[in-house]
Amino acid sequence: MPVYEYICQKCAGEFEKRLSFSEADQPQDCPACGHQNNKKKLSLFASSVIGGSTVTSSSSAGCGGGGGFT
Repeated sequence: MPVYEYICQKCAGEFEKRLSFSEADQPQDCPACGHQNNKKKLSLFASSVIGGSTVTSSSSAGCGGGGGFT
């Protein structure tokens, strides 16, 4: 299940919840004050960097691109 980040509209507290996709848009209680009208934050994700360059996948390794499986 993905982790969603929220910010409380009442106390400005930030918190995370592990929820299914269907639960993510439902109101979530703030653990600090109990307020339910919270906004989902835009989360960033990390990517791996090796030797100073970002690791990317080749377009030939995609579906039907000759990724080496027969």
